[in-house]
Amino acid sequence: NKAIGHNRYSTAGESHVRNVQPLTVNFAFGNLAVAHNGNLTNAWMLRSELEAYGAIFQSDSDTEVIIHLIAHSKGDTLLDRLTEALSLVRGAYSLVLLTDHDLIAVRDPYGFRPLCLGKFKDAWMVASETCAFDLMGGEFVREVEPGELIVINDDGMTSHHPFILPEKPAKCVFEYVYFARPDSKIFGDHAVYPIRKALGRQLAKEAHVPADVVIPVPDSGVPAALGYAEGSGIPFEIGLTRNHYIGRTFIEPEQSIRHFGVKLKLNVVPEVLKGRRVVVVDDSIVRGTTSRKIIKMIRNAGVKEVHVRISSPPTIAPCFYGIDTPTQKELIGSSHSVEEIRKYITADSLQYLSLDGMLNAAPGRNDHYCHACFTEQYPIAFTKAEEQQLGLFDASTSR
Repeated sequence: NKAIGHNRYSTAGESHVRNVQPLTVNFAFGNLAVAHNGNLTNAWMLRSELEAYGAIFQSDSDTEVIIHLIAHSKGDTLLDRLTEALSLVRGAYSLVLLTDHDLIAVRDPYGFRPLCLGKFKDAWMVASETCAFDLMGGEFVREVEPGELIVINDDGMTSHHPFILPEKPAKCVFEYVYFARPDSKIFGDHAVYPIRKALGRQLAKEAHVPADVVIPVPDSGVPAALGYAEGSGIPFEIGLTRNHYIGRTFIEPEQSIRHFGVKLKLNVVPEVLKGRRVVVVDDSIVRGTTSRKIIKMIRNAGVKEVHVRISSPPTIAPCFYGIDTPTQKELIGSSHSVEEIRKYITADSLQYLSLDGMLNAAPGRNDHYCHACFTEQYPIAFTKAEEQQLGLFDASTSR
């Protein structure tokens, strides 16, 4: 009994049914289904080369490139073909593949995205986050290591390390800030929730302000707001309530949906806010539109002051490794100072967590994280062709 599933978050390819995963094919080695978390930076160059050799693509997804590379490989076994295919791609991938006989899990050598191995009774499980195991009644065993390829079948589980590892991994620090669920463990045995609280405590040290109440932007801002309240000694309250039937506005693919989503998603609790100096804690400001609308709602509730505190540095650059921030000109932090952003969102004050403060709150070595969205320091140097594909020339001139 085998199964594979995927919750699509579009980074390459439109939000269209043709790009829904797992992608499935039937070829010389039988049936193959593939699910992918991440983003390939050279996908479109590889796609053009494959099309020149006669490949016909059915989707816009970068994941389909991997399938065609497997099909075009001359390897004797599926494992040989997969290894050859992945040696040609660049960027981030945490992959799960299902064949007629095997379940395969593989993670890129930099380890950008998490991938976890678990068990349910005698069955093996693979997921991006450990919360999936909890919900199924399974247990977390360990992470799939960067550059590791795991094969699971009737004979058991075998581990392979076919790829050359870089000098340092590049785990996405934004997973801890926002992307991962707070009830998960990622990048080893590190629980997300206490790390987010630690970000908030550090933020209180760096950006204290006299206030009457600390409120989070729910749900993702709650742990950091709790940490800020603990660190500052200012009472924590729920000043904004969330409609849980609305998704996360950051990850909505269309700006119009994000705008409408803020109106439906949040409402104020006037009794908490009226006549008080309020600290609003959130995990990030990406485009600024959501923060502006939230502060307007809070001011309409009759507050004295609104102070915004962000538990990460300003987002100044797009992610090309699996987070949907495709162009630099969409990011308010790339072209505006903190003071300009403060004026735009109409806050009385605005402060972000420092880069060092964020990295020191994360477990392990600071130089083992990718923080390109905050620094423009991409761990993999882009080729000229990749720069053109990713729009980096346009992005660099838009600042």
